[in-house]
Amino acid sequence: MTTIAAAPPTMSRTRIAIASFIGTAIEFYDFYIYGTAAALVFGKLFFPTFSALAGTLAALATFGVGFAAR
Repeated sequence: MTTIAAAPPTMSRTRIAIASFIGTAIEFYDFYIYGTAAALVFGKLFFPTFSALAGTLAALATFGVGFAAR
């Protein structure tokens, strides 16, 4: 008796494109929120001894390092 293995189910290209779009949208939204917080909050929160300008620049530099590493 010959047994034929069933082919694994394949995902359609449309489904793969939609899943990729959703994942990318979530990732960019997360980076957008982090960038907004870096500009408005993180300078005062993490660098309280710096001046307002220096704290914001340090927070944005940290954001830039994360963006470049990504």
